[in-house]
Amino acid sequence: MKKLRFLYTIQIILFLSAIVAISGCSDFTSLVRKVTYPPDFKYVSGDELRSNMNQLAFQLQILDQALAESDTEQPTQQKHVMTALRNIQSISAGLQAGEAGSSHPFLQDFMRNFVIDVEQARNDANLNPPRYYFAGRLAGGCVNCHKVNR
Repeated sequence: MKKLRFLYTIQIILFLSAIVAISGCSDFTSLVRKVTYPPDFKYVSGDELRSNMNQLAFQLQILDQALAESDTEQPTQQKHVMTALRNIQSISAGLQAGEAGSSHPFLQDFMRNFVIDVEQARNDANLNPPRYYFAGRLAGGCVNCHKVNR
């Protein structure tokens, strides 16, 4: 009786191990997400998040360089600032969480405000003469958010 129970326990352990091993090799988690998350939930994988955040950081560096251009003409500087702000807005809108939330709660909490700040910076930079106050604040906004979320 003990031997039979021991063999049964070993079979169950082997069976569960095989299921875990097979599911680890497949994209089983995406199938589970389709069932467990609401349809408008935006799942952002860690790799996708890092890639988008790296692109955002790169565009913020371009914006900083464009704002620091003091020897260029105003229309040229304004064009560089507006291009960087459009790229930042596009990337940040892609990171923004949907109605049902996101797999990254910090995006849900802070990205909506960041997108609003980018829109304000674009509106002010598009004026004649342009105002770059909000554009200059964008990089500082990233530093503040990341300091809070570490």
